[in-house]
Amino acid sequence: MRTTQALATAVLGTAILFTQSAGVAQTASSTLAHIRADKVVRIAYRADAPPFSYKNSAGEPTGFIVELCKSVVRQLAQQLSISSLSVSYVQITSVDRFQAIQQHKADMLCDPTTATLARRALVDFSIATYVDGAGLMVRGDGPRDLKGLAGQKIGVLAGTTTEQALRNSLSLAGVTADVVPAKSYDDGLAMLDSATVSAYFADRSILESLITKSKAPEKLMIADNYLTVEPYALGLPRNDDDFRLAIDRAISHIYRSGEIAAIFGRSFGANARPSPILQTLYLISGLPD
Repeated sequence: MRTTQALATAVLGTAILFTQSAGVAQTASSTLAHIRADKVVRIAYRADAPPFSYKNSAGEPTGFIVELCKSVVRQLAQQLSISSLSVSYVQITSVDRFQAIQQHKADMLCDPTTATLARRALVDFSIATYVDGAGLMVRGDGPRDLKGLAGQKIGVLAGTTTEQALRNSLSLAGVTADVVPAKSYDDGLAMLDSATVSAYFADRSILESLITKSKAPEKLMIADNYLTVEPYALGLPRNDDDFRLAIDRAISHIYRSGEIAAIFGRSFGANARPSPILQTLYLISGLPD
């Protein structure tokens, strides 16, 4: 039989566990709670990652993933039975984007972020929003593959999965080249325009946008080969299952309704068409209710 002191200790322990569990539950619902209370969703966006997340000529956040996030916000308003939700924009960079979610400065990371297992230790991710692949933008008179770039300089955005992918690709190909980290995509383009580097490595959709901003676009080209596969997703707060479910439900509805086609057209141009792999992604990711 337990002594009175032992029984009291057990009861106290149970109370502590209950309190901790309640605290976890409260934390898990905190994002939706503050959205309900404030009627605002905070979107983290990049100013320098067209065509996915950037500022337009009027200084307004836009791009394919930003526009998708705006639609997600409208879907959230319906789910929460709120007449409308406002959007508050939080500008981030490729360096501090995950901290914006971890430190609860933003609710959704709406930029071309590749979902990886390592990054899931930092943030949670929604279902996939886009699939891209990295490649090389080169000068028309220069090498067009990794082997041809042996001993030369290759630019890449610093601190990204793309930088690591470039280093891995060089290693697997047995090629020794000088990897030059760029502070921004525009910085990388400037290095290629000035011939400071012989090639620039990035996701192909981003390269296609960058080449139009070149001082001499006719002198640049994108090599044919895909060197990586990059599945994009929205970064979300960790351990907030209710919020992640709400976001996934919103994205699924956007896919199933066909609204994603309109967002794609506005972002990439009326004549642009999603690739077969992207069409398949939207078909299988539109989860049923």
